[in-house]
Amino acid sequence: MGEGLRGLKPAFLNYSIPARLKPCPPKTIPSKEVAGRQKPAAQPIPARPRAEGNCLFAFFQKVLDDSCTVRYTVYVTYYMKHSGNSNAHDNTDLYESLRLELRRGYLILAVLAQLKTERYGYTLRKALADDGLAIDESTLYPLLRRLESQGLLVSEWREEDKRNKRFYRLSADGKRMLKQLVEEWRSMNTSLEKILPKE
Repeated sequence: MGEGLRGLKPAFLNYSIPARLKPCPPKTIPSKEVAGRQKPAAQPIPARPRAEGNCLFAFFQKVLDDSCTVRYTVYVTYYMKHSGNSNAHDNTDLYESLRLELRRGYLILAVLAQLKTERYGYTLRKALADDGLAIDESTLYPLLRRLESQGLLVSEWREEDKRNKRFYRLSADGKRMLKQLVEEWRSMNTSLEKILPKE
């Protein structure tokens, strides 16, 4: 019996696959058609038209336009108002800068000359002002500390009128420096008198 069944095929081997389930064969294109085909040119994407009825966009656009107009008007008005005086302001600032630079040089000489006699801050300011050279505290006290750090002044604290006051005077190096600076100043002043125009 085994030999009789050996020649038989199982029933599922005889089952045929329906045509609709079979894979479609790949479509072949003739080589001439492939060679002659041209790739279509890319078409630009048309811009989306802006909605005419977009009230919110129109509102913000108007706000931005008005803001730019206002700022432009303010800038132009300010420029026209102040441009005429710009040279005058520049000249004034330049004069003040040069005046302070010139004043800084002879201020040191004046302070050293006044401190041949011992003084504290207030009396030194008053002596300078009486001779026509007013000076602020914010300028004087840093200058005194700098001259002391350079060894040209010595100071000490003493009580006077029930208040502690710091008295300054020239050191030995300060006296020698003052003499040299006075000689240099007089030499420079003589040269400037020859150079400067006579009014």
